[in-house]
Amino acid sequence: MNRTELVAAISERAELPKKDADAVLTVFSEIAGEVVQKGAEKLTIPGFLTLERTHRAARTARNPQTGDPIEIPAGFSVKVSAGSKLKDAVK
Repeated sequence: MNRTELVAAISERAELPKKDADAVLTVFSEIAGEVVQKGAEKLTIPGFLTLERTHRAARTARNPQTGDPIEIPAGFSVKVSAGSKLKDAVK
């Protein structure tokens, strides 16, 4: 499902115009990005998913073509955890 299909599904189920459904999805994306960027808190939708900023330590890896070691600097990543309702939907 792509963004257009998601907006159409939200619009249909919530009985909203597509323009409003798209605005809701846009604002949700912005808020999720801001929360993860700050890193001070998690974004949790109970039973569905949790988004959390995590720290990744510096490490040494290998170039797969040459085998030479490469230093990868420390950085941040996003951890996504599925909630119980999402896990049950997959079963």
